[in-house]
Amino acid sequence: MTKASDCIFCNLDALDIIAENEMAIAVTDKFPVKPLHTLIIPKRHSDNIFETTPDEREAMHHLAMTCIETLKSTDNRIEGVNFGSNIGAVAGQKIFHTHLHLIPRRRGDLDPPPARHDD
Repeated sequence: MTKASDCIFCNLDALDIIAENEMAIAVTDKFPVKPLHTLIIPKRHSDNIFETTPDEREAMHHLAMTCIETLKSTDNRIEGVNFGSNIGAVAGQKIFHTHLHLIPRRRGDLDPPPARHDD
């Protein structure tokens, strides 16, 4: 469990926000598994998606929909996405602030490698 005061996703001023709405932000993943890999993050600190409110989940979903349309207009080879979250250290979660991965996929892609994180 990460305290909000120690959380890199809670310091909004330090993030390169590419899109946002009232309750969520989108940033480009610093360690992308595919080009244009994007993270959708609620503004309020929570450790995982199951600790978010229905309104936060809806805001994240709407922001993801906006982002995928923007990504597809940036790269017309995008035909699909991986969209999800790692919850808990044993599942590969590295940053304990809720975030959803939006990973654009193109025909011919190999399976994405495991997530990585450098402290």
